Amino acid sequence: MEDYLTLWWVWISAGLILGVIELLASGFIFLGFAIGALAMAVFVFVLPAANVPALLAMFAILSLIAWLGLRLIFRRQSGGARIVKRDINEN
Repeated sequence: MEDYLTLWWVWISAGLILGVIELLASGFIFLGFAIGALAMAVFVFVLPAANVPALLAMFAILSLIAWLGLRLIFRRQSGGARIVKRDINEN
C-alpha cells in the first residue's frame, strides 16, 4: 500500500474520485481534498519521495490550504440576504 502513495497517477485518481463525490454531495467539503490530491500528484511527479508519513502530512497541508482558499473565494460571492426597499407591486 505504501508504494501506491508514491505514484502520481494514484493521486490524480484520488482527486478525480473526490471531485465526483463532491458533485454527489455538494457543500464544498470534498473539493478541498480533491484539489489537495491533484496538487499532491504534481508534487509527487516533480519530487518523488518515499516517505509515506511526509506525503500524507503534505496532503493534509495542501488540502487545508485549498479548503481555506475556497472558503475565501466563495465567501466573497455570497453577499448574504438581499434587502428589498421597494416592492415591485407598488406604484
